[in-house]
Amino acid sequence: MASKKDANGRPQISNVTPEAAIPGGELQIRGAGLARADRPHVRIGDVEAPIVIGSDSYVIVKVPEGASAGELIVEAGKQSSRVWNCGIGIQIADNLYPVGNPAVDRFGNIYATFSGSRGQKTPVSVYKIDLNYNNKPFVTDVMNATGLAFDQAGTLYISSRHDGIVYQVTPAGNVSVYAESMGIATGIAFDPEENLYVGDRSGTIFKISRARQIYVFATIEPSIAAYHLAFGNDGYLYVTGPTTSSFDSVYRISTHGEVETFYRGLGRPQGMAFDAEGRLYVAGSLGGRRGVVRFDQKAQPELFLSGPAIVGLAFTPSRAMLVTTNNSLFRVDVGISGRPLP
Repeated sequence: MASKKDANGRPQISNVTPEAAIPGGELQIRGAGLARADRPHVRIGDVEAPIVIGSDSYVIVKVPEGASAGELIVEAGKQSSRVWNCGIGIQIADNLYPVGNPAVDRFGNIYATFSGSRGQKTPVSVYKIDLNYNNKPFVTDVMNATGLAFDQAGTLYISSRHDGIVYQVTPAGNVSVYAESMGIATGIAFDPEENLYVGDRSGTIFKISRARQIYVFATIEPSIAAYHLAFGNDGYLYVTGPTTSSFDSVYRISTHGEVETFYRGLGRPQGMAFDAEGRLYVAGSLGGRRGVVRFDQKAQPELFLSGPAIVGLAFTPSRAMLVTTNNSLFRVDVGISGRPLP
């Protein structure tokens, strides 16, 4: 329920949803006195945001390019609302080609792929973005680098959907083969015992023991893009993979390989991450709105972050959320801790 206007007649914001956005995303503003005779104006930091819908109690704005500070103000006539703080993503890298989550090491360095189209040899496979956001080539000889994951020792693993190989990478960037014959290898994730799980988007989830024995762990519906894997606090392996449906599922798989549907109803779900409280975040669409969807402890979804073309996400040690689109990397200061590494 929208609150009344301030006594001095200034517009009043009662709520802004979702909590965060990146440029191109939309914020819904509810309140009172947001638009009088004139069309309202909304500023995010020092940048004016385009109005999609504007009325006295409800305004939708698109987050403009160049917006960084999360201070949102509605101007109606000569009056301005009080500041409403929201999380606005800052671009920290571009000219990328991610197809899933970025990875973050224990020091806070970020790794993101330049995957390319299937069969395309790109000059750089994986970039490393340091704490000062310097973006440097890290791996150069993996074709179609797809999934990224760290083990407990801090070693990076990369899957290739081109050759079905999972590669192991030293901190110096030296690459060796860890496992082969993984099909169209996409998402990867480690369990607490350091078994590695690999999604073959044709329908198989493989399990690789630390002795490098390979098992078929589970089978699910094939994906038209990539599988994305993440372990929850409950010990289940969570899996997404877009299909030809616009009403896709998030699956979870028990330690015995039993598959069940966690939630059905997302559009093109992709990368996932858990926070320290066990809440799941999924890149996807909810009710036609694209961004990052958060599930509470009862598996109820809400749009947490709005933005286009999001394919993956991760949390940093500094409690920020990293969001990858199909060509860029954004940092959003959300004040949320990610699930610790197993």
